[in-house]
Amino acid sequence: MKIRTALIRLARVTATTAALTLLTAATSTAAHAAALPNDPAPEGTVFVDAASLPADELRGLDQPIPYAQYARSHGSKSVARRAAADPAPGDQQDLRQQCANHAAQAKTATGWIKSRFESCQKRPFDLVLRDIRGTTTLGRLKFDQWVLGFAYDGSRRVDYVASIENIWVEPIPTEDATKWRIGQHFHHSINASKSDPDPKVTAPQTVNRDELLGVWDTKPHWNLTYTSPDKGALFDQGNQQRVLSTVTMDLSASSPNSAPYLEGSNVYNSGVRYDYAGKVAGKYKGTVFTKARVELVMSQKDSAVNESAVHIYDALNRPERTFPSWPGKSVPGSKEPLRRVVDPKKIEDNRKKSIKECKKVWGDYAGSGLECDEYPFASTKEGSTKGDNRFSVRLIDGKDNRKGGERLNEMYTLNRVLDGDPFYVKITN
Repeated sequence: MKIRTALIRLARVTATTAALTLLTAATSTAAHAAALPNDPAPEGTVFVDAASLPADELRGLDQPIPYAQYARSHGSKSVARRAAADPAPGDQQDLRQQCANHAAQAKTATGWIKSRFESCQKRPFDLVLRDIRGTTTLGRLKFDQWVLGFAYDGSRRVDYVASIENIWVEPIPTEDATKWRIGQHFHHSINASKSDPDPKVTAPQTVNRDELLGVWDTKPHWNLTYTSPDKGALFDQGNQQRVLSTVTMDLSASSPNSAPYLEGSNVYNSGVRYDYAGKVAGKYKGTVFTKARVELVMSQKDSAVNESAVHIYDALNRPERTFPSWPGKSVPGSKEPLRRVVDPKKIEDNRKKSIKECKKVWGDYAGSGLECDEYPFASTKEGSTKGDNRFSVRLIDGKDNRKGGERLNEMYTLNRVLDGDPFYVKITN
C-alpha cells in the first residue's frame, strides 16, 4: 500500500513538472514570436526618410501628434510646458519670418542666404522608424531643424542659433517615443590653400547636442560662436588675415536599439570668411558668408543715377547700342560676375583706356559737363583693359557719373567686397 501511494505521488509530481515545462515553453515561444516584429535585437531598428518608402508602408502612421501631447498621455514627468514666449532678439525673429517666406531655399543644405551677414535654414524632416530588415514600421517622427547664422562687419566672429522644433510623433503601441533622440553635431574645416598664412578658427566649447525629444521640446535652442584670432593690422604688409572656413552640421536620430541614421551627413553647411583687410573693406575687420550673392542695384527711375542705370541696362541687355561696337558683343555683370580690383594702377589704366574710347567716338567733350561713364567699372578685373572688348563707354551727366561711383563704393564697403570678390549688377525700372 505504501509503495502504491508513493508511486501515485511520483506520477502526480512528474505530470505537474511536465505541464509546467510545456506551459513555460509555450509562453516563451509566444513571447518570442510577439517580440520579433516589435522588439528587435540591439541595433535592429533604423530611422529612414519617409519619402523613400512606398505609400503602403506608411499606412497607419498618418496621424502624428505634438510630442508634448504624446508625452503627457504616456505619463512623462520630464516634459514641462514650454514657456509661451521663448523670447529671441528682434533680429532673430525678423530673420525667422523672412526665412519662412523663402521656404524652398531655406530647406536646402546651404539654407537661404539673405546677405553677407545673415543666413538661415528651416529644414523639415519626416522620418520613419523601422526594423533593420525593412519589414516592419515602428513609428514616425517629424520635426523642423532651424539654423540662424550671423556674421559681423567689424568682428572676426560668426554666431549660429540652432534648434529642433515642432516635434510630432506617432509610434506603434509597443514603441516608446519618449526614448527617441535627435542630435545636432557641428564641425568645421579650413581651406588653407585659399586663406592667408597661418589660418586659425576657434570652435565653441560645445559643438554636439544629442538629446531626448522631451529635452528638445522644452529647450529647443542652443548657440554656437566661432572666432578667428587676429594679429593686429597687417594689411599694409599685404596680409589681410583671410581665413576661408566651412561650418558643417550632421543630424542624428535614434531609438534605444537603433543603428546610425545614414542620411544625416552634411545636412547643413555654411561658408565663412574672416578678414582683417583694413580700410579697403570699410570697417577694418569682419566676417561674411561667402555664398551670399552680392548685387549692386540701381534704378532707372532714380534721378540721381538714372543715366548710369540706363547705360548699364543697355550694356547688359542691348549691347548692340553700345560702344565699342562689334558683332555678337556681350557684357558681363548680370549672369557672369564682376570681380573687384583694388590696385590703383589697374584702376587708372582702365579709366585711361575708357576715356580714350569715348574721345574716339564723341571727340573732345571738355567743358560740356559730360563725363565718360564706363561699364564694367574701372575697379573691376573685367574693365576695359582686360583685352576682350566686352565693355561699354558712354558720355553721361558728370554728377550722375560721380554719384554712380559713390553707390558702387558704398556697395563695396557695406558688403566687405575685397580684391577678387565677385558681385553682380541689377538694374530695376
